[in-house]
Amino acid sequence: MSDAPRLLLLGSPADRYVERLTASAAVTQAETQEAFTAALADGAGIQAIAMFGHWVISPEVLDALPDLKVISNFGVGYDTIDAAEAARRGILVSHTPDVLNEEVADTTLMLWLAVSRELLPSERWARSGDWEAKGNYPLTRSIRNRTVGILGMGRIGQAIAETIQPFNPTILYHTRSPKDVPYTYVGDLVEMARQADVLIVITPGGAATRHLVNAAVIDALGPEGIVINVARGTVIDEAALTDALVSGRLGGAGLDVFEDEPKIPDALKSLENVVLLPHVGSASVETRQMMGDLVCDNVDQWLAGKTVKTPVPECWDLNASQ
Repeated sequence: MSDAPRLLLLGSPADRYVERLTASAAVTQAETQEAFTAALADGAGIQAIAMFGHWVISPEVLDALPDLKVISNFGVGYDTIDAAEAARRGILVSHTPDVLNEEVADTTLMLWLAVSRELLPSERWARSGDWEAKGNYPLTRSIRNRTVGILGMGRIGQAIAETIQPFNPTILYHTRSPKDVPYTYVGDLVEMARQADVLIVITPGGAATRHLVNAAVIDALGPEGIVINVARGTVIDEAALTDALVSGRLGGAGLDVFEDEPKIPDALKSLENVVLLPHVGSASVETRQMMGDLVCDNVDQWLAGKTVKTPVPECWDLNASQ
């Protein structure tokens, strides 16, 4: 396929995706940062990137790829890609929205239930023999009839709101501006946290939302409050969160993401009122397969007509003009 367009494949996706991509492009695969750096040294002629994982696509990377036309990203979040700069250079960036909404919503509910009903400590109580030796496990808190504050009301935020409906919540939400949704908008995040029993974080990452959930927000939730984060670790001030949990100023947390993944502070690991997941919000076989297929679909559509199926917002106008 000497005349096929050059594609840089970042990461180690399943064989089915490698096979799909190599069927239509001349693929160079980089599974490590060292291999990525080496590929950039021979970047001329690379027209497409299929990106599996959190690789940094900065202006300097774009400089090394003068012929790049499309970046197909695995995941909804794309905060490691300078999408605005890519669009300015005429490079389309796509992501994988919608196919993972319900899976992340299910993970959110799972975390909330696990924290509130103390799934892990009570499971250890049964497994260790404490039930026999010490008697019944203490009572836990229901998630029914709670006030839920959702930070972010995009596709996944709306899926979360729909998923928790059977538990009869009062749903508040905070975004930059009100949405056309049947929930109560609160323009001040601290005030929403003050009213909420649980704060669910599902806003995009990046500089604009870094430490949006700060000490003031956390303290507003109070000693009975719970934080669930299925967005990006950078959205929460992790040091402030840890301090509040250790001191008892916050009731609990369910965390799928962290500021410096895969590193997790030892203080968080030691807490009984915290449930930790290794960034697996959408990590079911079925959902990840749909996400991988969409990465390949975006590449295929670009090869066929120079547009993509699911451009990121920064590239909507560029995609429409192709």
